[in-house]
Amino acid sequence: MWRIVKVEVLPGYRLKVEFADGVAGIVDLSNELWGPVFEPLRDPARFAEVELDEYGVICWPSTGADLAPDAIYEDLTRGSSAAR
Repeated sequence: MWRIVKVEVLPGYRLKVEFADGVAGIVDLSNELWGPVFEPLRDPARFAEVELDEYGVICWPSTGADLAPDAIYEDLTRGSSAAR
């Protein structure tokens, strides 16, 4: 499993992430915040509550939302449109 060591909130529901091996990039979640767990994150103040858990997983404890590091890593290393 890939471990995220740094996460920073950017405008427009984006996150700047850095992995333990140095891979870094920006993840755009502006079109991904739907469903009961993620919809509360449309509030910029709630989105800004992002944390890293002890396993290097991006999470929002107040909503129970989290993001799989493996998928983010794959997006960043493949240069997909979801991550720039």
